Amino acid sequence: MMSFEDAVAAIGRADAFPDLLNGELAVVDPGYAYRMLVKIVHPDVVPAARRATATQAAAKLSTLWGRAQNRTLTTRRATYRLGDRVASGDIADLWEAGDDALLKLPRQPGDNDLMRAEITALTTLWRDGDPRHRAYAPRLIESFTHEDDRGCRRTAAILERQRGFVPLTGLERRLDPRDVAWMWRRLLTGLGWAHRAGVVHGAVLPEHVLIHPGEHGLVLVDWCYSVAPGGTVPAVVARHRAAYPPEVTGKRPATAATDIFMATGLMLRLIDDPPARMRRFAAGCRYDAPRMRPQDAWQLLAEFDALLEDLYGPRTFRPFALPNR
Repeated sequence: MMSFEDAVAAIGRADAFPDLLNGELAVVDPGYAYRMLVKIVHPDVVPAARRATATQAAAKLSTLWGRAQNRTLTTRRATYRLGDRVASGDIADLWEAGDDALLKLPRQPGDNDLMRAEITALTTLWRDGDPRHRAYAPRLIESFTHEDDRGCRRTAAILERQRGFVPLTGLERRLDPRDVAWMWRRLLTGLGWAHRAGVVHGAVLPEHVLIHPGEHGLVLVDWCYSVAPGGTVPAVVARHRAAYPPEVTGKRPATAATDIFMATGLMLRLIDDPPARMRRFAAGCRYDAPRMRPQDAWQLLAEFDALLEDLYGPRTFRPFALPNR
């Protein structure tokens, strides 16, 4: 197999995907070559010291591959004009599909079950959740099975695009607690909505929480790890293993308390020097035993609001701009 250094160099030199099909890859099917190169340069499979290089190479590889493909996708419902890859998640890539939609396609058919979990979750949220809170999750436009030229079948989804939103990655220990307060409130609201509809997100991690800085919006994405209350979260994101509560890593039932544990840890990690009372509030949400944690995100929100008022006075709008990452 091609080495990491050779793959990065080849991708760096290439102006188009066919430029990669020489040397070791001269007689390799293009689709297979793409999948092989993804495995070599994916950031999750390289040492931490090489992750930045891998991220850059993987992004360029996906763009080259996307440009080499048929730029339209026709389903039973619509024809989508495909553009560049806009994000690469834990299991899938997101591609432009017209102006207001994204194609989400897993890189490996072995992750079809996780894609089906997301489709089930989003369908449940729209069907059973309070319509007033639908802005807290992306809208599922449609789902289908995609078959490539090698007969590889993958479960795909078309999702409404969240323009102006950015993930919470790279912000750890950098924000004022008053700025995190609105994110924390909205995250609890979104989780409460999901829990009332019968869905546990199962992976409340920085890249799965998008915010709109100017409008103070928040969206929970990547519902691939979601389950009904009492279900077992099907997988963990390995690089974030320490962020999960014991019931997830121990393959025990997940509940609303699972999401509350992860959401609390995520919000606390964003804050530069959290106040002592906020730390104590967070500690009460992160006991190892799920039964000792809060069980209702909306009730917890009321308690959080009381804490914020004690700390900072009546709630006011505080303009927010992302710090340089």
